[in-house]
Amino acid sequence: MNASRLLPFALCLLLPVAAGAADRKPAGIGAEVRHELAEARREVRVELAQARHELETGNLELGDSLRFGDKPRKGAGLPRGEITPQGDLLIDGKAQDIDVTQRRHLLTYRALVLEIARSGIDIGERSAEAALDAVGNGSLIGLMFGAMTGSLERRVERVVRQEIEPAVRGICRQLPAVMASQQRLASSLPQFRPYATLEAEDIDDCERDVRREFASL
Repeated sequence: MNASRLLPFALCLLLPVAAGAADRKPAGIGAEVRHELAEARREVRVELAQARHELETGNLELGDSLRFGDKPRKGAGLPRGEITPQGDLLIDGKAQDIDVTQRRHLLTYRALVLEIARSGIDIGERSAEAALDAVGNGSLIGLMFGAMTGSLERRVERVVRQEIEPAVRGICRQLPAVMASQQRLASSLPQFRPYATLEAEDIDDCERDVRREFASL
């Protein structure tokens, strides 16, 4: 979530423009900057739209994706586990025998995890937009000066802190419901039990990680 990771991406879009700036009229430079930024926005939106589509239509892979902090992986060595959009549980590609209640629990758990994943994609999109907005505001000279002095990076960090931090904290607040669903599913379906790795301390780690990340901005 560090905004400094977004800034180089946005700036690199302008390097070809800056390299030829001395030989072009200011109006032409400005038009090319706007074109490059518009193209970058389009690429971000296309890629994230594809990610959202794959999220909704693909299998949810089980494992340690909800791990927080620096603790060792809990699910290492487990066979590949997946929940299909239809609510089937696959282990090593083989569908497990489940009843109607277990399928409902699987679909509920899948929906909760996908909601977190969608939130993560939304946060990534907003972060990228914040970086591109910062780059797009002002003249080319002002942009390059801001990059050299660090003021541009601080502007991005300020926007990220104000707009993105509440959304990231919102993900942490979704975790108790995910853990409750995971435990309910583990009690109902023994085959799922090894994949139920989310614990109360993981929720605390999420909040602590958010505080540490944004305190560094």
